[in-house]
Amino acid sequence: MKAHVSSILLGVRDMEQTKRFYAEGLGWKIQNDYGVSVFFESDGASPVGFYAREGLAAQVGTEPEGSGFSGLVLTYVVRSEARVDEIIAEAAKAGANVLKPGGALPWGGYGGAFADPDGYIWSLGYSDQGTDQPYAE
Repeated sequence: MKAHVSSILLGVRDMEQTKRFYAEGLGWKIQNDYGVSVFFESDGASPVGFYAREGLAAQVGTEPEGSGFSGLVLTYVVRSEARVDEIIAEAAKAGANVLKPGGALPWGGYGGAFADPDGYIWSLGYSDQGTDQPYAE
């Protein structure tokens, strides 16, 4: 198996709320809306999609309920500290729970984090210490 993710599919409790949060709140563009799932344009990266939580759990053979930190963090690397702050503000306005406002990170970068309406955590980061970073924008 290669170190590659073909797509990211997250189970959600309220599909309409999720579509509003990402499309209206963060400005993502819907690529395909299948009713039970929705995929957003990926701009060349791994596609991100959302699926009804119960259906996705059944598809992979597990229970839909869970609590606490899942151990999964989605990372979004940008080219400036200001952009980290802008995105966190956009997410908060759209209804995200800001977990950590933008600020200095222990390893020398700058970042912050928020959780979407279903609790999925997005970590935003910036560092001027390298040129080969996986920039999202």
